[in-house]
Amino acid sequence: MVNVQNYDVLVVGTGVSGLFLALHMPETARVLMITKADLDESDSFLAQGGICVLKSEDDYDAYFEDTLRAGHYENRRDSVDIMIRSSQHVIRELARFGVDFARKDGELLFTREGAHSAPRILYHDDCTGKEITSKLLTSVQKLSNVTILEHTTLVDLLCDGNCCRGAVLQMADGSVKPLYVPNVVLASGGVGGVYEHSTNFPHLTGDALALAMKHGVELENIDYVQIHPTTLYSQRPGRSFLISESVRGEGAVLLDKNGNRFTNELLPRDLLTQKIYKQMKKDGTRHVWLSMQTVRCPDVEKRFPTICERCREEGIDVHKDWVPVVPAQHYFMGGIHVNLSSKTTMEHLYAVGETACNGVHGANRLASNSLLESLVFAERAAADISLHEPKNNTSDSSLFDPTAYENLTQYFADNISAVQAEIVRQKQRRAQK
Repeated sequence: MVNVQNYDVLVVGTGVSGLFLALHMPETARVLMITKADLDESDSFLAQGGICVLKSEDDYDAYFEDTLRAGHYENRRDSVDIMIRSSQHVIRELARFGVDFARKDGELLFTREGAHSAPRILYHDDCTGKEITSKLLTSVQKLSNVTILEHTTLVDLLCDGNCCRGAVLQMADGSVKPLYVPNVVLASGGVGGVYEHSTNFPHLTGDALALAMKHGVELENIDYVQIHPTTLYSQRPGRSFLISESVRGEGAVLLDKNGNRFTNELLPRDLLTQKIYKQMKKDGTRHVWLSMQTVRCPDVEKRFPTICERCREEGIDVHKDWVPVVPAQHYFMGGIHVNLSSKTTMEHLYAVGETACNGVHGANRLASNSLLESLVFAERAAADISLHEPKNNTSDSSLFDPTAYENLTQYFADNISAVQAEIVRQKQRRAQK
């Protein structure tokens, strides 16, 4: 059983945002991290393309404008400014934790992706998320003040009015326990698990959103769900495999059934998705095709080893075959409303990463801003938590009613249904405006 007196911070999730937060907490802060699956089953591990960085002051205005244009100018400008201004610091931090970005003659290499006006994206082959997340995880596992529990699920928040006093957890053995802790950080990822076709892990079912709705924590733009234009069309069941935007950034082209190029491959993701759906309808096909034979890099196998290998598993030789691709749910721009320090509207409750909405992405995320945004605002959350002495670390047994969780299967199913219904409701509400 988790000892209720042992921790100062509970972090729900072990992706890049949760890990980076833990790495920036003081050594005196006792941190518990939980994940409902295995440690390598966070969407952070799946990120292929890269991470944006401000290359120089000369690129600031263009980077800022690219982010706003992709987000349909619904972004919070102060959040975008903080993210861009913090990017070089974050890259230095990642290097400190051993992250290895592509280089040539000792100099960092930059690639370009859709809706970017210039190359400003650092990468590690086609598995940048895995490189970053695994290095951060290794660093966290060395910390004596951090405990990580796998197969441990957030069931509920323990709330006293508008103050979070802890959480209810389902432990690996199936038991349900209260954890009283001064601060809770929701870093539990997106909502892919509520969709039939998604690039996300299926266990990411918007748990934090359901609990936010239950306890009156403000949400923001939860109908803003990004569809990635190019995932591998396959008859295999399960998670959709992403064909990274960086493939198109390196010169791959989209083709119709007759082998004709039909669009600008570097449009923002939402616009490109519309173009693909329109072409599929016109051609009467279930997908379009991506030709990697026009990729500019000299060794496509070396640049995109994971993608090439997965295509081979499907019987596709990227050197001579077209890759069938189709849009699928990919990223969640909305989430739990947070301020610039990642604080929610409930005291002692924070949200970071895809779970949170700090306004950086607006209505549509610019490619490769997700890892950067998650890291920047996770570090800001750590700083804010560290500034304040714990004031609510006493347990109150009246906040925990075990009878409320006697049928967890139905409880979790109801949570998923609530998230699905609210996304639909918000979409309808926006359409009526």
